[in-house]
Amino acid sequence: MNFLSHVGRFIVAALVLMVVGWIVPQFTIGGFWSALILALVIALLGWVVEGIFGKKATPFGRGIVGFIVSALVIWVAQFVVSGVSVSILGAILAALVIGIVDLFLPVSTPFEAAK
Repeated sequence: MNFLSHVGRFIVAALVLMVVGWIVPQFTIGGFWSALILALVIALLGWVVEGIFGKKATPFGRGIVGFIVSALVIWVAQFVVSGVSVSILGAILAALVIGIVDLFLPVSTPFEAAK
């Protein structure tokens, strides 16, 4: 997978996060650059979680464990990225909306595609 496709995936992820910020209460993103950095941080945190706990416990894994980890990763990412504010409820709702969007627009993560 080449560099441009990775950039494209992060741009799409940032746009999805901006839409989620518009839909979900208690989930605020300051702008496109904050969303882009948030997408990168979420991907990196997901990669770390996958490395420690395995594929089933990742934000990209399916099921309740993946959903809970996704919400936690979104909530933790707000402390790394400026311009992002997420409550616990906002993170849970964002994980739900992102999961629903992923059903219709399945996109593998850059880390999955590299394997």
